Amino acid sequence: MTPLEHVFTETFPAPRERVFRALTDESELCAWFAEHVEVQPQPGGEFRFWGRHTYCAPNRASAGQKVVRIEPPTVLVFSWPIDGCASEVTLELAEGPQDASGAPTTVLKGRHYFPEAPAVARPLDLVDDLWRMAVSNLRAHLAGIAVCRADFSHPVPHLRQSVLIDRPRDRVFDALLDPAALDQWIATKAVVEPHVGGRYSYGWQYEVRGRQVEGGPTKILELVEDTCLVTDWPDWRGNPEMPSQRVMWLLESIGPRTRVFVIQSPFERTADLSDYPQGWAHFLGRLKQHCEAASST
Repeated sequence: MTPLEHVFTETFPAPRERVFRALTDESELCAWFAEHVEVQPQPGGEFRFWGRHTYCAPNRASAGQKVVRIEPPTVLVFSWPIDGCASEVTLELAEGPQDASGAPTTVLKGRHYFPEAPAVARPLDLVDDLWRMAVSNLRAHLAGIAVCRADFSHPVPHLRQSVLIDRPRDRVFDALLDPAALDQWIATKAVVEPHVGGRYSYGWQYEVRGRQVEGGPTKILELVEDTCLVTDWPDWRGNPEMPSQRVMWLLESIGPRTRVFVIQSPFERTADLSDYPQGWAHFLGRLKQHCEAASST
């Protein structure tokens, strides 16, 4: 028997009572977390969540989560059977420091513990990704912006996002290949060799579980001027045993404007989408802002 523990800490720009309500109110949970939710806010009460946005719980009969402990607005503990394995989630909320504008923040400390780890590939990554999805969408929900929930019922997990930019297609495509432009909206010291097989790097560097990782793409796989850019995408955690993915940028003219699609695939399982959907939505917004600001200068 091998136990598994995943811990995380997140800070949200909202009062503690507001965050706790988003974690325990049925209608709010349905808005950012699960398709269906039933909550009885008392020890031993139901804390069921299921549907296409929930891993391993497509229907109510498969949802056996229960409240273990609840102390508004500071503590929520609930059980969560996953893949036939018992687990317990502890969420603790504390008042955080005021932000730059003097508004309150909340620090959430989470712990997800399995006495026996699920018998799946990369179980720690699975749990980590599930919480990255949840935390990303909770943050979006609290900010009043669109959430990007994964669909666990889809047979072919993939990510597809788009944005409409008020600039011609050639100008937008330049922002994908010009290192100086990339540094304005996605990269740090970008490197681009604009041909198939050429180096393509955002210059990202970070640490994952004590390992230094050079993240993001490394080379160009396909290139069609003003239309398509495809790069590789090695495992973001730096696991050399994980197969590389592909990230495709497609540009389509809509009159004088440009529709940009970003498509990332393949994913071995839906949970591996992690917080990529919100991440790409953020960068597409940055791309739009950069291109449209350039048109006004």
